Amino acid sequence: MNKQQGTVKKWQDDKGFGFIETEAGESVFFHVSEFKAQRRPNIGEAVVFSIGQDAEGRKRATQVQELGFVQQKMAQKNHQIRQRNQKRSHQAEFEAGQKKRSFLGLAFYGVLALLAATDKLSWLVVGWYVVLGIITYGMYAKDKAAAQSGDWRTPESKLHILSALGGWVGALLAQTYLRHKSQKPEFRVTYYLTVVINMAGLLFLLAGGGLETVTDLLTEFL
Repeated sequence: MNKQQGTVKKWQDDKGFGFIETEAGESVFFHVSEFKAQRRPNIGEAVVFSIGQDAEGRKRATQVQELGFVQQKMAQKNHQIRQRNQKRSHQAEFEAGQKKRSFLGLAFYGVLALLAATDKLSWLVVGWYVVLGIITYGMYAKDKAAAQSGDWRTPESKLHILSALGGWVGALLAQTYLRHKSQKPEFRVTYYLTVVINMAGLLFLLAGGGLETVTDLLTEFL
């Protein structure tokens, strides 16, 4: 049924019925049994109702509700819809971000492997990045578990050092999939700085600046 708005113009409380004046100026009968509030109607109050018929086919108002109550319910429903839509939008953005970050990490490892396959980079360097990425991811997971249980935390400086040394892909994936350290602006800025530092070091190696020395150090370390 289509809802209409009107105003209670007459009410006989002893008889339990009254009349609603519609927006078109028509007077429509209604009985107290159709008034859905937990009280009696008041003359002059705005209401929302549907049009029905009694047993004799005469027009009457049904499902009579307070206009303010209906507006409040509609506002709550619209708010819930907006919240649900925002949640879906945020989830879609998060999932899209997951895919992008995962692709970035895999692409970086792929580039390293390609450089090693063409003898432009030592396989030891590739192994260093992979192992350090796994270690860094594990350190993030450990720190998140500690945060949830109230245990001793891993210093942020340690996480940044691991990232700068080559574990930044593991850190990126941990921030994405574990949702750890992904909202703190200061931490994120420092993280991106570690990525820049690491990339600068990698470019230095690719340019021939100390590749043999670094390889020797990696050999001794491993």
